[in-house]
Amino acid sequence: MTGNHSDAPDRVRLGASDLSVFPLSLGGNVFGWTADEQQSFAVLDAYAAAGGNFVDTADVYSAWVPGNTGGESETVIGNWLRSRGNRDDVVVATKVGLHPEARGLSAANIKASAEGSLRRLGVERIDLYYTHQDDDTPVEEFVTALDELVREGKVGAVAASNIGAERLAEALAFAEREGLAKYVAVQPHYNLVSRGTFEGPLADVVAEHGLATVPYYALASGFLTGKYRPGGPGVDSARSEGAARYLDDPRGPKVLEALDTVAEQHGVAPATVALAWLATRPTVVAPIASARTVDQLPPLLAASALRLTPEQTTLLDTASA
Repeated sequence: MTGNHSDAPDRVRLGASDLSVFPLSLGGNVFGWTADEQQSFAVLDAYAAAGGNFVDTADVYSAWVPGNTGGESETVIGNWLRSRGNRDDVVVATKVGLHPEARGLSAANIKASAEGSLRRLGVERIDLYYTHQDDDTPVEEFVTALDELVREGKVGAVAASNIGAERLAEALAFAEREGLAKYVAVQPHYNLVSRGTFEGPLADVVAEHGLATVPYYALASGFLTGKYRPGGPGVDSARSEGAARYLDDPRGPKVLEALDTVAEQHGVAPATVALAWLATRPTVVAPIASARTVDQLPPLLAASALRLTPEQTTLLDTASA
């Protein structure tokens, strides 16, 4: 049995914005970290050649690497856009608030950080600008600051990563009341082995307000690729530690077993199925996944054309519940 594949997946509208995106967002966290500029360009080229147009980064990528200061990923993406001359074909998303030297959502930090991101990306407008993590800044302050960036034409649309249901509702209500730019999307930590942070109150607010969901860690730090198995060899990579923790979760092995079953039925990789499962969730528009090499990209891209049957979705739901 083969999956229901079509040639190029349709673009999807991102919430109430006028952005139309490919149903898989390419994560830029590896650019300038485990992928140098040449490797990053190759991955970006292959993604764009497959119809991809939605690239996700942040000002903090990859400040955690010795010798890096943050902004490396944005710089790589900016160099790629400039060298390929394809700025208008790409929806660029970046984030503010977690850079070690520019933390938080104060109005001053949002404005200064946006200028830094615009400069590194070499663009006049950030298409989608996320608050990277909520903090105790009053919603009035950060919503107003984001709105000013939109009015100045420096940001196209605004979104929130790592935010709780109450604060999201509060930010949306304030923006609505004051006629300011409203969040159009959320980026939660959400995948087959991490469902609790999103499902429930947060997902309810997102659905109620017509927001789009763009999950990060969509493959659970690589665990859902099936590379890391109980009793299997530890894969020596920068991310294997993150993936290994799911083996200790009783659901981890169950989820892998269900992924294997469905992957075999479609003749695809487990990663393809894991991303396709996310696409079945209400409000999910484009899961984020990153590839360090061009070889890692095909199973990710294949997810956009894979349709799971209700029985397959139930099998995965049950294993991951």
